[in-house]
Amino acid sequence: MLYQVNGRRFISNDLFEVVRLQKRFKTLEIDMKFRIEKESDHEAIENVTYKAFENHPHHAPGAKPTEHKIIERLRENNALTLSLVAEKDDEIIGHIAFSPVLINGKDSKWYGLGPVSVLPEHQSEGIGSRLIRLGLEQLIEQGAEGAVLLGEPEYYQRFGFKSDEKLILEGVPAEYFLSLPLTEIEMPQGEVNYHPAFFE
Repeated sequence: MLYQVNGRRFISNDLFEVVRLQKRFKTLEIDMKFRIEKESDHEAIENVTYKAFENHPHHAPGAKPTEHKIIERLRENNALTLSLVAEKDDEIIGHIAFSPVLINGKDSKWYGLGPVSVLPEHQSEGIGSRLIRLGLEQLIEQGAEGAVLLGEPEYYQRFGFKSDEKLILEGVPAEYFLSLPLTEIEMPQGEVNYHPAFFE
């Protein structure tokens, strides 16, 4: 559900959680900036993404991460709809990407969330959550109708994401493909396709 508290919009299932997070974000903002990427950030974003996914449990043992390459390909194909960074002491320590998805092979106003990355030494500090919420707020401002992602339900449900049989991603267990409508418009039905940059 979308809430507005003191002029700021939050996506959450719990108003108490909204107020708590707002207080936490005020603390974060004292020594941290969240902004849209610049061209000079590209190398740092690649580094953050690589380190965040290095030794990730979803990768095969010894496999090198490829998520940073996805971001690079999205950018090269003008398919990086939104790219936000978290910056502390002039160092980029977090990043999130959003890109368009097709539904039933057609353009939509729905977007894929991810990859989202935070340097290992700064994880569990609320930075990833802040990037996600800011990104969703930006999508709403841009007229997006919804967002989808492939991820852990226990983590992403705090943002309102949930599995819905109306939208499917071929070859993926339904419980891990999550969606979040961002408007009151009726949710579409069908198969979702990510940009080819995810599979090259």
